[in-house]
Amino acid sequence: MSHHGVGLRAVLRPAAFLTAGVLAVPLLAGCGSDDDVAKPLAAQDIDLVARGQVADGGTLKWAVDALPETLNTYQADADTGTTRVAQATLPAMFRMDATGRPVANPAYLESAKVIETEPRQVVLYKLNQQAVWSDGREIGAADFVAQWRALSGKDTAYWTARNAGYDRIEKIERGANDLQVRVTFSRPYADWKSLFSPLYPKDVMGTPDAFNDGARRRLAISAGPFKVEKVDTVAKDVVLGRNPRWWGRPAKLNRIVLHAVDRDKRVSALADGSADLADLDPADAQRIGLAARDKGDSGPLQGGKTSLSNLRSWARAHGLDAGAEAGREDLARSISRYLDQQRALEALEVRKSLEPAYTQLALNGAAGPLTDERVRRAIARALDRKEIARLVLTPLGLPAVPVGSHLALSGQPAYADDSGALGAQDTKAAQALLADAGWVPGGPVRDAKKGQKAAGPESDREEKSDGGRDGEYVVGEDDKGDRGGRHLAEEGRHGGAAGAYAPKGTAAPAGAKAAPLAKDGKPLALRFVLPSGPGSDTLNTVATRISAMLDRLGISTTITKVSDESYFKDHIAAGDFDLALYSWPSSAFPATDARPIYAKPLPAADGSVNVEQNYTRVGTDQVDQLFEQAATTLDEDEAAGLIKQADSRIWAAAGSIPLYQRPQLVGARKDLVNAGAFGFQTPVYEDMGFLKKGAKTSASPSRG
Repeated sequence: MSHHGVGLRAVLRPAAFLTAGVLAVPLLAGCGSDDDVAKPLAAQDIDLVARGQVADGGTLKWAVDALPETLNTYQADADTGTTRVAQATLPAMFRMDATGRPVANPAYLESAKVIETEPRQVVLYKLNQQAVWSDGREIGAADFVAQWRALSGKDTAYWTARNAGYDRIEKIERGANDLQVRVTFSRPYADWKSLFSPLYPKDVMGTPDAFNDGARRRLAISAGPFKVEKVDTVAKDVVLGRNPRWWGRPAKLNRIVLHAVDRDKRVSALADGSADLADLDPADAQRIGLAARDKGDSGPLQGGKTSLSNLRSWARAHGLDAGAEAGREDLARSISRYLDQQRALEALEVRKSLEPAYTQLALNGAAGPLTDERVRRAIARALDRKEIARLVLTPLGLPAVPVGSHLALSGQPAYADDSGALGAQDTKAAQALLADAGWVPGGPVRDAKKGQKAAGPESDREEKSDGGRDGEYVVGEDDKGDRGGRHLAEEGRHGGAAGAYAPKGTAAPAGAKAAPLAKDGKPLALRFVLPSGPGSDTLNTVATRISAMLDRLGISTTITKVSDESYFKDHIAAGDFDLALYSWPSSAFPATDARPIYAKPLPAADGSVNVEQNYTRVGTDQVDQLFEQAATTLDEDEAAGLIKQADSRIWAAAGSIPLYQRPQLVGARKDLVNAGAFGFQTPVYEDMGFLKKGAKTSASPSRG
């Protein structure tokens, strides 16, 4: 995820996600029967075809947010690009299926299972006898041992992002032969399937220097269908080529080039052929859809002279920044360039699904009115989450169902709608909670200096933006709430993928404004912090809709727009907000991956507070205990029940309110197959490629 959402695999445990990335973009397998497991709300959309229809050769140019800072997914600055490289080039003992469950990867495993539980849990891995590193050495116990020692947390010389699971291993040893690896745990560990995915060679994990620096810009040894050929910092490319020692089905593509492309330049890159595959914002996805619909349209330049006013009207309607004073010739050239690009976009299509991530409203419980659980619960009860989901997803033709769990998404075995622990939208219940907390309508309010922050930690880091004076505007004050750039809770720089959006310019709902609430002479006023960069239009629209819902209770919100660069580091992680929108990816291993997100903050030795990844600062001892119990039980049904209990208590604490699963919109060449919007499933890199001439595919039912 970018700084607007934190990738579980990049920040908590390395980037095998996200992501998203994914943000980098792993649940307890086998919880209940297959008949009991609901399907994902939206199927993946990758133009799936048999390998026989895929041409041999070619280069796939895949747009990513940035050139990876590291190729080591177990470092804190791993991102979506890091994850893509690892998935294509390194072993993973387990990978995700279409429902977000871990399944054994037959390229590397014949089997993996718990063979003993007393006196210690022992997992026996039986490796595929053909599995070798690109230098010819067999994958074996020495690689498992090196990774365990590097990630166990015992040697602080290793700069690891996280040690979860590896810190529970007591020893690793060779089994009955070189193809067997026995892993013995000091304490039971339910999420053992999360380990060794990806697995790095002992050459990377064997010493702190190799771990910290050796795999940041090069990966000399690999064991996947592709290998890293080079990292070009000038061209901003990571070039992956076929691995000649790969023992599985040979890769169809000769190369995959991960090329860094800014989000606001993705359409241009797809149009000019410098990208074949790219995550898109909704506005860009809409433009590709228009190109297909208006095929051959010459716009206002067709059929003779058109008035200057008509040219300007057409340019404005199509989002061209031609300038109010532009003359006819300049406008005509601008329109001509736009139409040329539209014709190029006819060779593309948008593949869409739902990303394995959700957007939430975060409520900072560390300071101000939100320290009171009753106020947080009132805000949560004021939200119409169905309306917010419809706002974002319905225009995209995707299922508009609010997310009902913090710890899993629909389609995953652990998913259950636990929002009933908090209660449905109910204005009267919200008003009663606020009254019980001492906030009354129409009470006396001491005057505050104009522009003074209403609540939350002080900061002078806000950037001026188009959102109002000094980057702030008060919802309901004027029509500024729908202005702004285009940004969203993305998962790019920290390991994930693009986020969820609503239609540009969507107005806030009408509704009766309640009298302002006050207590002890102070108004109930909250600061809603948002990013201001490209892609923020939907995020801003969602925030404005939420603010309008709160306004009906008498809660005022000041929307503060800050620079993208400071949004996560200086505001979310630093606790400098009252309300904020950012995203989390789902995980197949919530007892491990979600625990740091909801763990109760604890005092550190230096007097600070260790919040881990719990940026709302809201947590309870009971939730911590439930996570620990779920992580240590080897009874999968019992673990699923404990996860459900933990989720119910997280809802009740009202520190974060899940809103909607984020859409996954991917622009792709029409002849590119087995790639696109992957949903939960780990991509199968060796099957990606371009359709053979004369071969045909059936249109995806999810494409519109």
